[in-house]
Amino acid sequence: MRQLDPHQVKALLDKPEAAPLLLDVRESNEFAYCRIDGSLHIPMGEIVSRLSELDPDRTTVVVCHHGMRSFQVAQFLETQGFGQVVNLSGGIDAWAREVDPAVPRY
Repeated sequence: MRQLDPHQVKALLDKPEAAPLLLDVRESNEFAYCRIDGSLHIPMGEIVSRLSELDPDRTTVVVCHHGMRSFQVAQFLETQGFGQVVNLSGGIDAWAREVDPAVPRY
């Protein structure tokens, strides 16, 4: 699994021909409060039961609040055969601080 900072993830998103899936694993109330546009929301506790919704061949950037839950989910995805998994280092909090200050912080 790669660890990318918010600027590196933004660079990936800016390439529409190879844009990754943004997988937000925060709880529903967190996702309702703020999110990165275009993110797929699957709370961490539902990943196992909803794994079929994800494409193991697509680059998947996993997002949470500070990067710890997403790290755990990214590790799990790798054990399930996902070959292109990225953890957003610092989570959506770092994204809001470094890339998009319009995203509310909590």
